[in-house]
Amino acid sequence: MPVPETLEFFIDPARCIGCQACVQACAECDTHKGQSMIQLDFVDRARSTQTAPVVCMHCDSPTCAEVCPADAIKRTEDGVVHSARKPRCIACNNCVLACPFGVPKMDTEAQLMMKCNMCYDRTSVGLKPMCASVCPSQALAFGTREEMARLRPNARPVNTFQFGAQTITTKVNLMVPADGIDWVDVAAAMHEPTVSHDLLDDVFGGDMYLDLLADDSPPRPSAPLSDRPAQA
Repeated sequence: MPVPETLEFFIDPARCIGCQACVQACAECDTHKGQSMIQLDFVDRARSTQTAPVVCMHCDSPTCAEVCPADAIKRTEDGVVHSARKPRCIACNNCVLACPFGVPKMDTEAQLMMKCNMCYDRTSVGLKPMCASVCPSQALAFGTREEMARLRPNARPVNTFQFGAQTITTKVNLMVPADGIDWVDVAAAMHEPTVSHDLLDDVFGGDMYLDLLADDSPPRPSAPLSDRPAQA
């Protein structure tokens, strides 16, 4: 049974809180054999705790399937790109290297490429994928475009990505500001500075924290506990 046409997958990285609930839930999916097919990436780990979930984007013309010499990767009529079929996969890693989103992973022990298949056992009967069903901030959401427009009036979905001269359209949508871009130019974004929310800005006031790091004066001795005034 195909995934209903009215139901779509939406990713909103700005809502991700890094709780890892999606990672744990993905491992519970019956089709993944206990392995999680979702990864949580840090946007700029040296400066921020901001994370972003990475799932298969289910390309309309999947590069992973195009480069597979054994024809092991199939895209069903509903647009879902599935993990490699065990009888056909030769573990050549072509798909792992070719995917522009860096999604497929090679299980070296099983000699099989595995990836997100949008919890096909659930979505094909109208249920949410495991990750979207547990995400507390709904950075991963599954529903209709009408629902997303009502719940998030300041955002809209895009599913077109530019990689140099190559344009890729996907089944999965990325949420962007309502007055923002019509497509994501991935190659151009690689050279832009990282824009992230620094937790230290809230705690230490940003510039004050940098001043503290630059202060090379010796630390002030603290009074022994016995000399400190008692608290009421």
